Amino acid sequence: MRIGVVVNPIAGMGGRVGLKGTDGKVDEARARGARERAPGRAVEALSALRAAATDDLTVFTAAGDLGEAECAEAGLDAAVVYRPNDDADSPGDTTAADTRAAVRAFLDEGVDLVFFVGGDGTAVDVAETINDAGSDVPMLGVPAGVKIYSSVFGVTPKDAGRIAATFDRVADREVNDIDEDAYRGGEVHTELKAVVRVPVADAVQSSKQVGGGTVESLAGGFASEADPDVTYVLGPGSTVGAIKRQLGFEPSPLGVDVWRDGEVLVRDGTEAEILAALGDRNEVVVSPIGGQGFIFGRGNHQISPDVIRQSTVTVVASREKLDGVGVLRVDTDDEAVDESLRGWQKVRVGRYEHRLLKVV
Repeated sequence: MRIGVVVNPIAGMGGRVGLKGTDGKVDEARARGARERAPGRAVEALSALRAAATDDLTVFTAAGDLGEAECAEAGLDAAVVYRPNDDADSPGDTTAADTRAAVRAFLDEGVDLVFFVGGDGTAVDVAETINDAGSDVPMLGVPAGVKIYSSVFGVTPKDAGRIAATFDRVADREVNDIDEDAYRGGEVHTELKAVVRVPVADAVQSSKQVGGGTVESLAGGFASEADPDVTYVLGPGSTVGAIKRQLGFEPSPLGVDVWRDGEVLVRDGTEAEILAALGDRNEVVVSPIGGQGFIFGRGNHQISPDVIRQSTVTVVASREKLDGVGVLRVDTDDEAVDESLRGWQKVRVGRYEHRLLKVV
């Protein structure tokens, strides 16, 4: 097995600081106190790959934080086949062009898989480079971006690493991306960017579905039971957005809002702003992503492990959305928090009705 590993070190930086993406926003993310997320997830995935791989494994990568450092930390002996430039000493000095150049170098080495760490934008860079080269080499992603609409990622970093080491067949999957500026303005416009070959496994996530069912009765029931002594951390999406309107305010576009006793404490909050607004009793309200089932770790990184640890969690969803989900998923970057969330979760689907769904 010959695997090419490339890491987008800035992927996901905009999540916890409320930017809903990092494209063109790296400096602003850093100014808000954002920290690199992708390198740690890369090490987690590469460690799983190393544990699951046979002795017959050859790894190619790019210099520095584009993969070399993460491979070394995971205990993988990797050959560096691409170096950006002598001045690229920090993650901010690398670009999408470096990702594409690294993938071309991997193809020249005859790899069996391109293993990348990033989000949908990185997936587009990898997929288009493979397709432009006329190659049918498969690709597999470690999810590290803010929003993950493409069906080319492992469900978690560990899943991705195990799949990369053990897959034996591939199938065509879609690479999708959205306009981040429109997304920040509350509009979701997905665009099919490429169709590529991806390893087949249960732990490769589905593409994200947009839209849901009628949620008016659900939202009305929730609002009628709101406790004035509870601080509500209300996640993004149309379902929770309906609850916000029932509580008497217009939701921020695809953002996280904090509300207590008739007052909006935070609009479109960052992790730090949400933490500062928490009270003695806190409740996080989220809805799963249609088609994927994620309640944490996709599109709502502002609701961080520190926020979750200080809160109870309520999950709401339309019946139609749950019919297409099967299980709920979590991926918070904190294994202890993930484990605390796993098990059976009651999901509110109507004014009074609930369903039980398992969190995995």
